[in-house]
Amino acid sequence: MGNRFFLNRRLFTKNVLAAGGVASSLMQAAHADSLGPDPNRATHSDLGTLYEDLKNLSAQCGYPLSFLNCDYGSAADYRKTVQDKVQELLHYNPPPVDLNPEVIDRWETDAFIRETVLFNTTPWFRIPAYVLIPKQYSGKRPAIVDLHCHAGYFLFGKEKVMPMPHPHPALVEMKQRNYDGRSTSEQLARRGYVVISIDRFYFGERRTIFDDMNSLGMDLENYTVEQVRKANRRAGEGEATLAKSLFWAGTTWQGVGCWDDMRTVDYLASRSEVDPERIGCLGVSMGGDRTNYLCALDDRIQCAVSVGWMAALRPLIQSHVNTHSFSHFLPGLTHFMDLPDMIGAFAPKALMVQQCSQDQLYTLDSMREACRKIEKIYAKAGASQNYAYKFYDHPHRFSIDMQEDAFAWLDRHLTA
Repeated sequence: MGNRFFLNRRLFTKNVLAAGGVASSLMQAAHADSLGPDPNRATHSDLGTLYEDLKNLSAQCGYPLSFLNCDYGSAADYRKTVQDKVQELLHYNPPPVDLNPEVIDRWETDAFIRETVLFNTTPWFRIPAYVLIPKQYSGKRPAIVDLHCHAGYFLFGKEKVMPMPHPHPALVEMKQRNYDGRSTSEQLARRGYVVISIDRFYFGERRTIFDDMNSLGMDLENYTVEQVRKANRRAGEGEATLAKSLFWAGTTWQGVGCWDDMRTVDYLASRSEVDPERIGCLGVSMGGDRTNYLCALDDRIQCAVSVGWMAALRPLIQSHVNTHSFSHFLPGLTHFMDLPDMIGAFAPKALMVQQCSQDQLYTLDSMREACRKIEKIYAKAGASQNYAYKFYDHPHRFSIDMQEDAFAWLDRHLTA
């Protein structure tokens, strides 16, 4: 009955409006609720006319756990609150497991030794890693977790930041576009750091092989550059399926990734060459997002550089959601805190945020808003001297000038 009345009322309103004049204007205002959004109105949003509804919903997120909105006893209390809430939202807490590390390969150059290592992060995941050990230094060294990016290249993981004796042409192409041709881990090792990088779930040796694609298997030597591109496109199409499947499996992509990154710190701290009191992390894009979570969640990280993945999240809803991978989304986070609130829990430790002013993945205002909010958090924590942010006149990338600034920040706080 209610539905029939609603439909009849819409038809009645439509007929009255068609008559024109003042009456139609009054009726349009009186029945705006039943007519819904104006289909002729430009929304400038990927959501179309539903954007206003989502905007209203997002306005309900007051970020009640933000350090700026509450009187915490200390920065440490805030950190504990953030860690507890984010760990809850990750929906991933595997039982403890022995790392049982195994070195399966070594490659030696004049400057470093690169070991290929396997270790356990859970009872069901044994993951591959590359570890770079500098040769020109002695004693326990500071160490870095170098977190690789996304870049739409799923066939590569740790290789994106690590030196390779015979890099695939597609990898060379990717590094040129995203890292100005550099292997960041090699640059760090040459500065005296022990560096580790793992494959994130769904990347590199942890990628999937699809039934509906004539795959050439896991050996990248079998792939031409065009075949790499084709496989990357197919993997990109599968991201939504993976994320939704993980939800039904009772967990999240962020949960799996954060756990593996923290267990990587376990392994790194266990190395005889590493000073466990001087561990840092950095990464660009997805690596920057991984940095945001790792430094907020793991107390052993002493210094961090987050590159190209920092913004106030609410403004991105209008037209900057589809530019981001499903790997970045943690349901429920913004009910309690914004992204800058989360990484702000790293205070008072040393944090640098680098952004590209031409980055089309975000609005410039959302990036600035986030950086300034972190600045306020560090000021409230009495640690302004340990926070820095800088914008570079580049599109989305980790350019050489950005790298040099990042490395200098790490040196200042981990080697001085």
